Amino acid sequence: MPTGFISHPDCIKHEMGSYHPECPERLSAIEDQLLLSRINDYLVKLSAPLATEEELNLVHSKEHIQFVKSIRPENGYAEIDGDTFMNSYTWNAALRAVGAGLVAVDAVMNKEVVNAFCSIRPPGHHAEPNKAMGFCFFNNLAIAAKYAVEKFGIQRVAIIDFDVHHGNGTESAFKNDEHFLMCSFFQNPLFPFSGVINQADNMVNIPVPAFTDGLEIRQLVEDIWLPRLKTFQPEFIFISAGFDAHREDSLGQMGLVESDYAWLTKQIVQIAKQYAQGRIVSCLEGGYNLSALSRSVVAHLKELAEI
Repeated sequence: MPTGFISHPDCIKHEMGSYHPECPERLSAIEDQLLLSRINDYLVKLSAPLATEEELNLVHSKEHIQFVKSIRPENGYAEIDGDTFMNSYTWNAALRAVGAGLVAVDAVMNKEVVNAFCSIRPPGHHAEPNKAMGFCFFNNLAIAAKYAVEKFGIQRVAIIDFDVHHGNGTESAFKNDEHFLMCSFFQNPLFPFSGVINQADNMVNIPVPAFTDGLEIRQLVEDIWLPRLKTFQPEFIFISAGFDAHREDSLGQMGLVESDYAWLTKQIVQIAKQYAQGRIVSCLEGGYNLSALSRSVVAHLKELAEI
């Protein structure tokens, strides 16, 4: 079976100002690199629908949903915090980003694709059940993971987060929930300054210092992540695919390169084949150097599609 690739033009219309690093050009750069790498023929392109408020409510409170909906501006920007703004297209873009994950789960579970990558924005892993923050409005991946449990009866879900920033929103949604195991590494200290103290038993957080390189990360994954994943035996794997731990990305200070993302993805694919019938849904999170981001996404997709 092929690999799914899910996106929507609405995700490009959301923007937070001309100098904001989480910019529409991120998705355009990925599309351009897909053409240059000639892997489009190996992907099944799917369109992201608008998620419903009921689907958002799988993770987020009704109060949070209504707050985000209520501050939509007709013109200009509405500020949630110093990093997070809405324009008139943000609401629909956020619903498409959530919808992409839901369509990806359906396509994987219905055996239309073996796995899928959601090329979406705004990102999601900082969005907590009751709070938007860190460029994120709704937690795209957490909603998709909960949807897999609720709709398809999946009992064991593994979440892999290799963004340079800790996925505080995903942890907040699933800490101490026996259906979920979350494995992450992230630069510490760095925004959102969480994930180090009082870790829940189902959270495998690996805080690492600035300038940690790919070889060190590979060793930590082999020593810590993989044994926990094999013990957990996930039935479905979700990836918060942030590529801002790349050495060319200025929002972090880590030292990963494309080959490290390829290696990480290969390990996840092997676990998925062993325990989860190959089922993986990956959702774009960070990655703000356009060249490094697009090259890393292609490396990630090549391993998902095994080409």
